[in-house]
Amino acid sequence: MPKYLVMARRTPGFDASVIEPHRAFLRDLLAKGQLQESGGFSDGTGGAYVVLVDDLDTATTIVRSDPLHTMGASELTIHEWTITVSA
Repeated sequence: MPKYLVMARRTPGFDASVIEPHRAFLRDLLAKGQLQESGGFSDGTGGAYVVLVDDLDTATTIVRSDPLHTMGASELTIHEWTITVSA
């Protein structure tokens, strides 16, 4: 199954109230088997997560429903990710 790396960069209008809705969104993806992993950047500028779905259109639909996107808190980019080396 393809993996899609979602990079989230906080916008100047970032409001911390989006964090819990975003985490709930991620928990829902995890429960559906659509999330491999997620985490924030240590410098506080954003974070990333890996979505497991069949195609880019599905990944895009999912990412556009992320509260980070819907509330304008972060700019999200999606990259189909081919893992070449893994532990």
